Amino acid sequence: MQVRKQRFIARSATSTLLAAITACGLGMPVAAQQFPAKSIRIVVGYTAGGTADLVSRLVARSMSEKVGQQVYVDNRPSAGGLLANELVANAAPDGYTLLLANSSFAYLPSMYTKLIFDTRKDFVPVALVATTQNLLVVHPAVPARNVHELVALAKRKRGALNYASAGTGSSNHLTVEMFDLMANIKTTHVPYKGTGPALVDLMGGQIDFVINDLSSLITYINTGKLKAIAVASSKRNAGVNVPTIAETVPGYEAEAWYGLLAPAKTPPAIVSKLYDGVIKALRTTDLRERLKATALDTVGDTPQEFLSYMQRDIAKWTKVVKAAGVKLD
Repeated sequence: MQVRKQRFIARSATSTLLAAITACGLGMPVAAQQFPAKSIRIVVGYTAGGTADLVSRLVARSMSEKVGQQVYVDNRPSAGGLLANELVANAAPDGYTLLLANSSFAYLPSMYTKLIFDTRKDFVPVALVATTQNLLVVHPAVPARNVHELVALAKRKRGALNYASAGTGSSNHLTVEMFDLMANIKTTHVPYKGTGPALVDLMGGQIDFVINDLSSLITYINTGKLKAIAVASSKRNAGVNVPTIAETVPGYEAEAWYGLLAPAKTPPAIVSKLYDGVIKALRTTDLRERLKATALDTVGDTPQEFLSYMQRDIAKWTKVVKAAGVKLD
């Protein structure tokens, strides 16, 4: 996480260079030189109020000031964000329709047997905007103070422990599937229609545990309604005094991310302008502080860096989906 922050700070020079090239319009088509000439839409595949929606609205607000045109959010909720992905994949490649993608984007190619879009061919990366650590939390009544005790409990009561997710194939479903595989345990999946209802039942004691992004859990941890026992990243979090899952289950890592994608064939010059607008937005103190307040770390990876990041994530989750046998139609 620290390495990305350093890259983000150092990248200001790159952003300035992109801006200079854009201003000169060297070799750019007229449309690219004039971009943006109208409002830009960020399509989000989830309902208002979630972390993806929050990230998109904060970025849209700040980007509007930087690019000189309104940037607005269009919520198109559906399972796995499929509707939003399809809409953007089929949009005109002119830079005016973007997708706010998150971690679940990396699962789609291996999980769905029939997709009418190709996650590898129908999109181009603009910028990795933010990341947040996932956290393993349990109901306070669960007799486990750490991952070692939770794994031991699961082995004694094989299949008796249950966990909630925002739905089959969601990020907090697959993060536990990977945990089960790597820890050699078996727990029972209880899918919900969204993270909100899942957390309600977790706090009510109907559910034993969940792995979900820190930004959605921090309030409940601070008020004692949920008990944090480990972070799912490779490094500990200074704000949450718990070890990593990897300290007990070596190699385990599941980071939540949020980034912007454009339709394939969007001209590189327009992608550069969009990236420059995102970077200028992320450099503002107000946006960074707002993201930090919800346990989100600003990143700002370039399109190529974001592409490499997604390729690694897709490769990792393809193995998990195959091993867990998760398939959707």
